[in-house]
Amino acid sequence: MTDPIADMLTRLRNAVQAKRARVDIPASRLKLEIAKILQDEGYIQGFTVVEEVPEGARTAQKVVRIALKYGPRGERVITGIERVSRPGRRVYFGHDEVPPVLAGLGISILTTSRGLMTGRQASRSGVGGEVLCNVW
Repeated sequence: MTDPIADMLTRLRNAVQAKRARVDIPASRLKLEIAKILQDEGYIQGFTVVEEVPEGARTAQKVVRIALKYGPRGERVITGIERVSRPGRRVYFGHDEVPPVLAGLGISILTTSRGLMTGRQASRSGVGGEVLCNVW
């Protein structure tokens, strides 16, 4: 797999479209940080790290289990999620250049020298970085 972040976003997008209660994603530190930001911003209910033994495998594999969030009448909280910076085309912004997502209704997730943070947090902190994805 060349882009594990795109795989995570695709799994989230597909699970929300299918109105699943949860989705399992292979774990990594970066994916855990993205899940933490999505939880802090209110896009998901929560997440846990689970050790699972896949069929036919001998060893356990860590999985991030994300509990998805829906509105009171079943409407989606995550209406869109897109990968911005890809392995073939990296996208960087300075702290004063981070564009708002959906006129401020969504968030962008950046990887900076101070760790992963939203576009608003990066602007306030005075750091720029690589834009991983936009969520609205």
